[in-house]
Amino acid sequence: MKPLPIGIQCFADLRKGGYVYVDKTKEIHRMVSVGKPYFLSRPRRFGKSLLVSTLEEIFQGNKELFEGLYIYDKIDWEQHPVITIDWSKIKRGSAQELENSLSVHLKRMSETYQISLVGKYASDLFDELIIRLREKTGKQVVILIDEYDMPILDALQKPDVLKGISDFLQDFYKIIKANDKRLRFVFLTGITKFSKVSIFSGLNNLDDITLDTEFTTICGYTQEELVSHFSEHITDFARLENVSESQMIDTIRHWYNGFSWDGQNFLYNPYSTLVLFKKKIFANYWFSSGTPTFLIDLLKERNDVRFLLESTQVKMSGFDSFDPATIETKAFLFQSGYLTVKSVDKGRFGKKLLYTLGVPNEEVREALAVHLVSAYTTYSTSNTSLMQSRMQEQLFDGDITNFERAVKELFAGIPYQLHIPREAYYHSMLLLWLNMLGFEAMAEIPTDKGRIDAVWTYEDRVVIAEIKFANKGSCERLLKEAFKQIKDNQYHERYADGNKRIALLAVAFAGKKIACEMEELVVSG
Repeated sequence: MKPLPIGIQCFADLRKGGYVYVDKTKEIHRMVSVGKPYFLSRPRRFGKSLLVSTLEEIFQGNKELFEGLYIYDKIDWEQHPVITIDWSKIKRGSAQELENSLSVHLKRMSETYQISLVGKYASDLFDELIIRLREKTGKQVVILIDEYDMPILDALQKPDVLKGISDFLQDFYKIIKANDKRLRFVFLTGITKFSKVSIFSGLNNLDDITLDTEFTTICGYTQEELVSHFSEHITDFARLENVSESQMIDTIRHWYNGFSWDGQNFLYNPYSTLVLFKKKIFANYWFSSGTPTFLIDLLKERNDVRFLLESTQVKMSGFDSFDPATIETKAFLFQSGYLTVKSVDKGRFGKKLLYTLGVPNEEVREALAVHLVSAYTTYSTSNTSLMQSRMQEQLFDGDITNFERAVKELFAGIPYQLHIPREAYYHSMLLLWLNMLGFEAMAEIPTDKGRIDAVWTYEDRVVIAEIKFANKGSCERLLKEAFKQIKDNQYHERYADGNKRIALLAVAFAGKKIACEMEELVVSG
């Protein structure tokens, strides 16, 4: 088997080392043929840096690295001077540190072309480097900027630092448009699309291809690419788990597929995929590799967990650039990869009107739920995960006594000041917890007989849950109402195929009292 390129972001190293490479040069060829200045937003660890490195090798004319790939005989391989800026390698503590570190980087780059720069400020050095490279080589310059927004993301919780960094970047990025005639190709990547940074105001000819169907697969692996490029790894993994290859593929899809920017093409995150095949354990690799604490704090502060429980719709304008000082939750969750495009309603005349967003896959859903439950309670993420495993066993075995005890334990761990005596709060909190256990919040079911609060399925086990709340009264009455609603609306019908063990779960909140009851359902036929 070819080695897995875990952590390798240099295209030359990847090709020379004989690592697995999923050919993305067909999409790249589309970009370089037109020659526009492009912007692409993708979540972290999604292959953006490898894409930038690939473009660098193309414009430096290193044709031999591309033998056997789509682009090999499609371009003339003309060499161009290339300026690359990877913000992850630039010191970003303050605007002044940013200025100093970037200046050093630009001077070192100029030395590789045997050019001496005399400017004092980073913006001046950038402008001078572009002009001198054009004059010296007689060729138009290529600019590749990776993680353009990293300095802003680092400063989101530091308003005093954020203002200085934003002002600095605004001046710096203006240089690109000012040198338009000297440039052959410009490509910038990032996670978020922030306003008030001149990449999107001063550089108004930038083509944002984030949502374009023709470029949606330029980063990440499609289902076809996963099966064709990792077939030996899939076979090896299936043999280890003693399951068929088709079963293994289905499980991998459930856990890691689902990222999309057009609602048509669904992708795997490369990092999670590669680590999965190395470790051969289903776990939260992408999420745990760097989810920002401020994201969890933001969701907790706004008490906003509905996105995790059900799909949400936004207009195309919802993806427009936004002010980093006033982050809109859904837009940020989408751009950072925690929500993805499930479908697009194009409306009349092919105009894209509404995007339906949802959590991409099991990896992201489970990890978000664990971290959010931990944030809302006094439990650590490790203790939360242990409670999760224990309660999943209880659901599978129908151990309602201990399951009820665990639910009470959960709510006992929520600090008093966070309790809100409203049905929506308890409903959201319990659904969040059930979601962590693997329940799926349901909208109107196909029979149009009602709304299922949540359904949990594992192998042949199905648990249908209904939640009731009242400020006063008894839990017993609420439990009866929950069971009556489930049975009257026949929520179990869609699962009654004769091979499922179906249980009905009722959860009641009467003031501060909590009760659960589970009833095994006997399905004839």
